[in-house]
Amino acid sequence: MRLFPILLAGGLAMAAGPLLAADPTPEIKRDPGAPQAVGAAHTLRTIPEACARLEGVFTGEAAQPYKYAVVRTDPQCQPRARFVDYAKAQPTEAKGWKLNDVIRAPSAGCPSQQAVVRVWRKPVDNKPVLDGQGSARVYLQEAKEAAAAGKQLPAVTMYAAEMKVEGKGCGG
Repeated sequence: MRLFPILLAGGLAMAAGPLLAADPTPEIKRDPGAPQAVGAAHTLRTIPEACARLEGVFTGEAAQPYKYAVVRTDPQCQPRARFVDYAKAQPTEAKGWKLNDVIRAPSAGCPSQQAVVRVWRKPVDNKPVLDGQGSARVYLQEAKEAAAAGKQLPAVTMYAAEMKVEGKGCGG
């Protein structure tokens, strides 16, 4: 019977499909973080150019075991990059995004569970115009006037992050 090898090959191809659709290699390689206690807020990562910090907390609740938020680092910080909503941006390599980082935060209260945050970055290739001294200068008043006039402002690097809880819950 020659049908069995065909069925076997088809089954193997279907089983390997999810493996082939795995994330691309992130730009930053890191080990999983230290286990985090339930109820203790912790910083997952700081992105200085976006004036943002990714903060999370294990809740201990089965319905929503982990909460995370993008928090502004300082009201005086002037961002050179933007953090955008993951659901709206839907970042993929085909759209010019790069998987920047995969952050894994294990739960101290439930060792079989971890929060996984995938950070995507969409770089721009803005080459600044240099003045006679070889410096790029940005004048706030000129930028405000250009924005008020509806002129296209230069694009900036964008970041988006997606959080998922992986692993089996511990009840509760």
